Amino acid sequence: MRKTTRYPTSGPNSLWQVYRTVSVWKATRNFLFIQVARYSPSLRLKNAIYRNILGMKVGKTVSFGLMAMPDVFFPELIHVGDNTIIGYNSTILCHEYLINEYRLGEVRIGANVMIGANTTVLPGVTIGDGAVVGAGSVVTKDVAPGSFVAGNPLRLIRPGTTEVDPKIPFPEIDG
Repeated sequence: MRKTTRYPTSGPNSLWQVYRTVSVWKATRNFLFIQVARYSPSLRLKNAIYRNILGMKVGKTVSFGLMAMPDVFFPELIHVGDNTIIGYNSTILCHEYLINEYRLGEVRIGANVMIGANTTVLPGVTIGDGAVVGAGSVVTKDVAPGSFVAGNPLRLIRPGTTEVDPKIPFPEIDG
């Protein structure tokens, strides 16, 4: 099950009330910097924007593919481990605005993870170290370390192993 916090709302649907949740200034600033990063061919520039301006926790040698889209309202809830690839046009969401509530949840993506192109990662999901997510997937639940998952609905293609290759570092980036 995804780990999200639910916030009930009343009146019009919660998306109409978004600027009670996040300031217009923050949303505009984040949108502009995300657009620069999405089109930038420089991985160093993308990671600098994500770390230093948007407050994301991004490990070393992380590669965000062209057009990858982190959450515009709550990018600071995204954690990505070292040496991970986020594929072309993938989306990482930390929010859901529904009719009578909105939900927020951290997204934790481990080290040495491969996320294929056009994948959507929903709020409150953890993707373990060394996991592979096939292109076009919708990640609706946690993914075990070392496993291979794909599809919509998400299906386990190959389970992960409990063994960790000592030559592949899995550093903690939250410290």
